[in-house]
Amino acid sequence: MKKIDKAVADQYFREKNRYMVIYFIIWFIVSYGCVLLAEPLSSITIMGGFPFHYFMGAQGAVVSFIILLFINAKVGDMIDKKYGIDEEQNIKLSAGKSVDH
Repeated sequence: MKKIDKAVADQYFREKNRYMVIYFIIWFIVSYGCVLLAEPLSSITIMGGFPFHYFMGAQGAVVSFIILLFINAKVGDMIDKKYGIDEEQNIKLSAGKSVDH
């Protein structure tokens, strides 16, 4: 595997951490926002009379979290390629080499 310059590595981790903070903010809003807005949201009903805040707490938060996982994987791959951390290239570079312990 090739070495990465410290300045580039710092930029890489800064960008990865920035996106992670954005994901946590979205997760917080979805998870706890429905709790904070439960009373106004309780007047909205879906799927046969379930209050909207109940649905978001039971299903919506989980679905939102899974969507965030897929988005994180896609964005993470794009950031990796941007900074030259390409898994396929690293596999080709290390092919045929053995590690002695």
